[in-house]
Amino acid sequence: MAANEVINADIDIATPTLGRRLAAEIFGTFLLVFGVIGTAMFASFNTGFVGVSLAVGLTVVGGAYAVGHISGGHFNPAVSIGAAAAGRFAWSDVLPYVAAQIVGGALATTVILAIRSGSTSENVGTFTGVSNGFDAHSPSGFNLGSVIVAEIVLTAIFLYVILGVTDRRAPSGFAPLAIGLTLTLVHLVLIPISNASVNPARSIATAIYGGPESLGQLWVFILAPIVGALIAGFTYNLLFDAKKRA
Repeated sequence: MAANEVINADIDIATPTLGRRLAAEIFGTFLLVFGVIGTAMFASFNTGFVGVSLAVGLTVVGGAYAVGHISGGHFNPAVSIGAAAAGRFAWSDVLPYVAAQIVGGALATTVILAIRSGSTSENVGTFTGVSNGFDAHSPSGFNLGSVIVAEIVLTAIFLYVILGVTDRRAPSGFAPLAIGLTLTLVHLVLIPISNASVNPARSIATAIYGGPESLGQLWVFILAPIVGALIAGFTYNLLFDAKKRA
């Protein structure tokens, strides 16, 4: 009986249940969205978009080291979809992961809304201001076409990096750092263009409190990151991991 308990304990550690993996995704996505949107709303007056970019990178590093061994540390529907397209993740788990990520993001912005309600300072941002957008809702006035191209290309780059640093041939232990630094770079480029999505859960989380115009433009920030993730997922093995044929 004791031997069976030990074996079962080992199996439990090696293969977390779906419920535990979803809990880890909710936590990780909450941390990511709370970090980036909290910084954007409460601190960007002082830090600018550089501070926001660093915040999102730091939250990804922290979340990945904290619960990445449980769920894989996706925290982003595009990552789950891209990993599945690359054959690294089960398609059957994509929808549960996406649902968990949306819940985690929405919980984060709900907490931020509660905190924001206690301030009347003009230095505190709004959900409309931190939601993703194009044309008048782009920080630098970029149009729809520019935003779509930027979101697709930078999401694809982000996924290529994720797939590369988690490749079986990559050095172990450094993946969270590489992913966090890459996401920081992505945000440095994308914040002036679209307020930086590359993550549909993040976009949904702010749009639900951003008003009708934010919700009306949300489709771009669901579709474009998914397209970028699929491009990277379906081409990674062909470009970087093709096995030699006899």
